[in-house]
Amino acid sequence: MLVRADGSGVGTLGGGCVEGDIWFASSQLLKSGGPAEMRDYELNEDLAAQDGLVCGGTMYFLLDPVRESVEAQDTNEEVIAAYEGGAPVAVASLMKVPDGSDLIVGSKLLIRENSSTKGSFGDEKLDASAVSEARKLLAMGKNDYISTKSGIEYFIEAYTSPPTLVLAGGGHVSKAISNIASTLGFRIFVIDDRDEFSNKDRFPEADETVVSDYGSAFEKLPIGTNSFIVIATRGHRYDTSATASAIRTQASYVGLLGSKRKTILIYEELFAQGFTMEQGPRC
Repeated sequence: MLVRADGSGVGTLGGGCVEGDIWFASSQLLKSGGPAEMRDYELNEDLAAQDGLVCGGTMYFLLDPVRESVEAQDTNEEVIAAYEGGAPVAVASLMKVPDGSDLIVGSKLLIRENSSTKGSFGDEKLDASAVSEARKLLAMGKNDYISTKSGIEYFIEAYTSPPTLVLAGGGHVSKAISNIASTLGFRIFVIDDRDEFSNKDRFPEADETVVSDYGSAFEKLPIGTNSFIVIATRGHRYDTSATASAIRTQASYVGLLGSKRKTILIYEELFAQGFTMEQGPRC
């Protein structure tokens, strides 16, 4: 939930008294200019009933003021670039530290795909641990909350472009898949070598339609590790060409529509072209 200095905001924590308390505390923090702070809410059965809540539980909130600075601006620019198709990044935020520790709650560490970083938690070993954990999350833009044996806790939020679906072939199968994928938040790209099968009238939900031969079409698209390719062309020859090109990309998944016999035949052709078994598991 974003709380602005003028009292407006974006998002919600679910409503109710806890959200109201967090909203008020965040507003006060912005006015005072204080540092980030962690808040715990333990709602047992009695407290939940007293405040009219439907359920109890434990909630943790980091009140993290965002103020104008070169470092914050640089971090935000890298996050935006990741969302727009650039290399994924992760931001690790220090949530809890033991009493008497010199570490500061709210400290941030930006972690890039190549393991380079910006910022620090204030402890080299802890930074290295965060980098190791972040690398597990980057490709798919996942999050994780890490608790260490020393009592230090930090949250990692990875940012990447939305999942991308590439449909090779503009027939009825791809049309049906595209309709479903659009409701799930996928960016959709459609490829066909016939313009009557790859256009915005036929695929209005697609982000882009490409008219190209399957051998070179994938090179024109932003395909990364958060991309998924489905091959459903009009014939065996085109399936082979599309599969060969798809395997060369960084896509995490390459799906080929067809029978077992057809799949075996295409694999045999690919092996004859020099492809290896190591390239096959994604397909």
